[in-house]
Amino acid sequence: MNKQATILIADDDADDRFLLQSVFDDCGLVNPTVYVKDGIELIEYIRRSNNEYLVGLILLDLNMPKMDGREVLKILKSEPHLRKIPVVVLTTSKAEQDINDCYDLGANCYIAKPSSFDVFNDTITTLIKFWIKLTQLPVVPEASRFLN
Repeated sequence: MNKQATILIADDDADDRFLLQSVFDDCGLVNPTVYVKDGIELIEYIRRSNNEYLVGLILLDLNMPKMDGREVLKILKSEPHLRKIPVVVLTTSKAEQDINDCYDLGANCYIAKPSSFDVFNDTITTLIKFWIKLTQLPVVPEASRFLN
């Protein structure tokens, strides 16, 4: 992954956003992180000023106000210029239906948020190691050609 690629996090829970940022800081993550509180903000962020070109990874909560994670997945994975952006669903739900729905909609990974801080910390640290340090991701084409 481009080490300067932005990690876009959509989560309406302020405590979860704080915990994520704490783990990112502890891991020495150098990638920029952007937080949005719902799916509408996520889609608006990506479409504004060619930001999708800079987004290397999306961490997506499922149950958010205005537009939930499932709707976001439908949009992201249906548009050719957005579908290559990897999406990790990071949510409290362990429901089999939610897991299957997300993979059917094109999620690249599904992680149920652990309730223990130590396990949460280990989970996010492993996520960072895999998606940021190990994975070679495709380059997303410049957005200006696709957007009005």
